[in-house]
Amino acid sequence: MKIYMIRHSITSGNKRHAYIGATDEPLCEEGIELLKERMYPEVEMVIASPMKRCIQTSMCIYPDKKPYVIDDLKECDFGAFEGMTYEELKENVDYQEWLTKEGKIPFPQGEDQLEFRKRCVKGFEEAVEYIHNRNIQNVAMIVHGGTIMAVLEAYAKPQENFYHWKVQNGEGYLVEVDDASWFTKTVDRYVTVSEIIR
Repeated sequence: MKIYMIRHSITSGNKRHAYIGATDEPLCEEGIELLKERMYPEVEMVIASPMKRCIQTSMCIYPDKKPYVIDDLKECDFGAFEGMTYEELKENVDYQEWLTKEGKIPFPQGEDQLEFRKRCVKGFEEAVEYIHNRNIQNVAMIVHGGTIMAVLEAYAKPQENFYHWKVQNGEGYLVEVDDASWFTKTVDRYVTVSEIIR
């Protein structure tokens, strides 16, 4: 089973390098143009986060395929940091504490980072189950940078940390799932990352 995990294209918040998680931004014009310039692999179906930026990216790349939406694939809710940049936050005491703890504590008024990662993994598992039950072998998953990082931190072999898997807008990875091992309870689940999509 091949899953092309693709990060959505550029939004206005991405251009400002702001924390954009729960904010439901559409793509900006630059983001739409970026997708027109790139070639993406042919797939049988598309799975997406419900956020506008992912649905819009999906429709730009695969206009003939209505995405199957999975809520658990949404980006993290950055809470009090939502919509703000490093420059705007660098003097913030809560932000400094969050950086000191390597981002492993909950965002103030937002989502717990570790719970976010578990949620993304759950969403990915739901997607694999859905694909497997329909005997589909070639899928695009249009999601968020954080979602990709969470899933690959959990399942990619060889194992790498969360930030190793960071990708730019419109980029992603080809993730291959071995159906036999994935659905065998006696074997640890894993995926193979074999290609970078640019």
